[in-house]
Amino acid sequence: MSKDSNEHLDDDSLVEKIVQTKDQYLFGVLYDRYADVIYNKCWSFVEDKEEAHDMTHDIFVKLFLKLRTYQAKSKFSTWLYSFVYNFCINHIQRKLNKNHKQFSVTEDLLENYEDNEVDDKEIFELKVEKLNQSLAKLDVEDKSILLMKYQDDFSIKDLCNALGIGESATKMRLNRAKNRLLNIYKEL
Repeated sequence: MSKDSNEHLDDDSLVEKIVQTKDQYLFGVLYDRYADVIYNKCWSFVEDKEEAHDMTHDIFVKLFLKLRTYQAKSKFSTWLYSFVYNFCINHIQRKLNKNHKQFSVTEDLLENYEDNEVDDKEIFELKVEKLNQSLAKLDVEDKSILLMKYQDDFSIKDLCNALGIGESATKMRLNRAKNRLLNIYKEL
């Protein structure tokens, strides 16, 4: 098979070949498919071009080592976006820890959290500029779950897999993030 024909492989086949051969050319094909999307996701977290480029590079270095863990239980892009979001969250948390600011969401808080359920319609009606300002004020965990759900169309099952938590905890975390977003939005 020629190198050009490898560019037309679906993601799963391409990943399988990369894992088998460790071929850097094939990894370059994967890079070309996803570099811009990953850069944009990184930029949405840090809003700094240089840092987003560095993060994108670091993600691809780690991805090359972690590709063998992909098991095709979901679409490759879903698995990859989960990988990217986790990387971004960890990156932001490390930055915050360097500044002696810490935050975390414990499962206890999630289990005991109650709030009115937010209809997705409310989120879709928000004005873009004000929505971007509101997203910038959200903590990184809330922002990431909202971006996975509404930007990348993750299902609840995909979110459960990405976050490594159960369905009820995922729904509570998503609803909490929507409530916080709406509260920030209303205050602007």
